[in-house]
Amino acid sequence: MIYQGTTSQILDHENSWIGSIPSSWKIVRLQRYLYLQNGYPFDSTHFNSFEGIRLVRIRDLTDGGTETYFDGQVPSHSLIDDGDLLVGMDGDFNVCWWQGGKAVLNQRLCCLHSLVGLDKRFLFYLLPWPLKIINDLTYFTTVKHLSSSQILKIKAPLPSLDEQRYIAAYLDRKTDVIDSVIQKKQRLIELLREKRQALITQAVTKGLDPSVPMKGSGIEWLGEIPQHWAIGRLGADCSIKARLGWKGLKASEYVDDGFVFLSTPNIKGNDIDFDNVNYVTEQRYYESPEIMLQKGDVLIAKDGSTLGITNVIRALPAKATVNSSIAVIRPRGAYNSVFLYYFLSAHYTQSVIQRMKDGMGVPHLFQADLRKFVTIIPPLNEQNAIATYLDQTTKMFDKLIDHIDLQIARVEEYRQTLISAAVTGKIDVREEVAACL
Repeated sequence: MIYQGTTSQILDHENSWIGSIPSSWKIVRLQRYLYLQNGYPFDSTHFNSFEGIRLVRIRDLTDGGTETYFDGQVPSHSLIDDGDLLVGMDGDFNVCWWQGGKAVLNQRLCCLHSLVGLDKRFLFYLLPWPLKIINDLTYFTTVKHLSSSQILKIKAPLPSLDEQRYIAAYLDRKTDVIDSVIQKKQRLIELLREKRQALITQAVTKGLDPSVPMKGSGIEWLGEIPQHWAIGRLGADCSIKARLGWKGLKASEYVDDGFVFLSTPNIKGNDIDFDNVNYVTEQRYYESPEIMLQKGDVLIAKDGSTLGITNVIRALPAKATVNSSIAVIRPRGAYNSVFLYYFLSAHYTQSVIQRMKDGMGVPHLFQADLRKFVTIIPPLNEQNAIATYLDQTTKMFDKLIDHIDLQIARVEEYRQTLISAAVTGKIDVREEVAACL
């Protein structure tokens, strides 16, 4: 419910994220209620993946990271354990509970210990809001860093300790329900994507007519294909080109306007993004005529973590070329370009690419690798039909996924609004929590 009281009992404060608070609350600096434990600059030569004590690095707060251990001498002031509240001091300044057991804290992280008068769970819900303000203020800096003093100097609204605990208990229960809804919707998206991928694989390897006679492909991971389909090699039926290494561009060479220069982020989506692009000069565009893009070109990322991402040029709004991380596959006549795009996007094709990737120190697909790639060649009329069918059916899946993504965004927005209202006293949760006890 809304806090009861006249307007005169509500105090306005200069901190925009706080707004008005109940008159019984106060605004404090966190340094009066916090002990901050900084991470330690551990020697990376002692990092490994199997022995020693678990080392918590900033990536563990963002993407989970790969478990890292430290086998050297451990200073006692670097130790943390389950239930500790951690803050990442680079990037987006993430806040999280540590639940990975006894560990040591690497540099650019800190651990917050609440002192008398501050409930740590209440702090967990409150802290992201002032950190977001700091994050927004540093948005235009090259590298965003958070200092210990910035955390300690944060002004925050603080009710009584009992009320902090009521608010934390209320938010624990509410966010558990909300997070469960979000997880179910995310799982539904995963299932839709799996179904979409299975649909693509079935169409490009078995065709659209389940009654046609089949034959063994002679390729273990491919299985049977329609009897009248042929097996080919990508290099025999397509030209495969990429930017020569010595013609690579640096960011300093980009210009404000000129010829479109696509990179991997531009080909990640369902459609190629020609809006958020960099530009190169006329000289740089024409020096590599073999990768001057044409309608119907199939693009594939051949480097790093994005290796295997594929797209097709369905329309070319402006003259364009690609950076050195993208290969350009141009069918010579045996292929419908859209069919080839779906073929290279299929599950089994991507599995082959991932197996190749897993065997490399630095993931990279060479043009020679792509030329040897085994392909399936249905008659062109069937390729056309399969391409049309997959365009229509995947579009339905994509619309469903987009709709659920929008639902998730709205639920997440509601979650943030609820937390903000609770930790700044816009809603009084005491009666509701007491009724549940």
